Amino acid sequence: MTDVRLSRRAMLRLLLASAPLAAGVRPARAAGEPMTQRTIPVSGERIPVIGLGTWQTFDVGPAETERAPLREVLRLFLAHGGRVVDSSPMYGSAESVLGDLAAELRAHDRLFLATKVWTGGEAAGVRQMEESLERMRARRLDLVQVHNLLDWRTHLKTLRAWKEQGRVRYLGVTHYTASAYEELERVMESEPLDFVQLNYSIAEREAERRLLPLARERGIAVLANRPFAKAGLFRRVRGRALPAWAAEFDCASWAQFFLKFVIGHPAVTCAIPATSNPKHAVDNMQAGYGRLPDGAMRQRMAERVRQL
Repeated sequence: MTDVRLSRRAMLRLLLASAPLAAGVRPARAAGEPMTQRTIPVSGERIPVIGLGTWQTFDVGPAETERAPLREVLRLFLAHGGRVVDSSPMYGSAESVLGDLAAELRAHDRLFLATKVWTGGEAAGVRQMEESLERMRARRLDLVQVHNLLDWRTHLKTLRAWKEQGRVRYLGVTHYTASAYEELERVMESEPLDFVQLNYSIAEREAERRLLPLARERGIAVLANRPFAKAGLFRRVRGRALPAWAAEFDCASWAQFFLKFVIGHPAVTCAIPATSNPKHAVDNMQAGYGRLPDGAMRQRMAERVRQL
């Protein structure tokens, strides 16, 4: 069986040939084809399966040279059907940069804005969430998550009050490492949550054992962070050809391969890869289109990566 010999860069050149980085860009997909969407169980609202993270990538200063690529990332993200953007007050200037760029693009009404509360105490939590509203230039937030479970009992109480007041639409909790899964599982079992955010990738599959099945059982939407295992997956496949059978689920790059594995799990609502590169943003978004791998194919994908 032959291998597809297109690198990520080569594939992006082909994609961007029909979707130039200029005003009026057309998504590199079949005309009228919508991105795959998943349902938020608590409400029935549907959101696209590929979102955008902002950790490190959106933590920049005011200079136009720093912000211009991010403006293009956000514009292309929207042009290719994206909505969910995830940030946090612990991400430096990311919330402010996101708010500024969304305002410049007049995009607030098209975005699903998610952020976090990451502090101790009720008063400090309220103050931080109010600052997030201001920095993101939002009238209300779509989702606020208790970051890394810090003082989660206090903040979930506040978030329930905010939800009743219409200041936030959904609430949840997050973590980024398997070492916290025992506590995360206890919170998911005991609290009525709308969302949980956790790390999940083809190289970090611990969430499959209990947390992803529990999310389905409890009706909790899942945001998957670290879908590229902090870029470690790209180092593993550097110089390696994409298997030809990836075309069976409409996959044309390693980034799409990794993302389609994640969103191919039925419990995952949305994956949130981060990037500051407009070309990579386009590549990532393609994973939300076309066929997704079924269970048997996902096992084949995981085995292929294990062999590298």
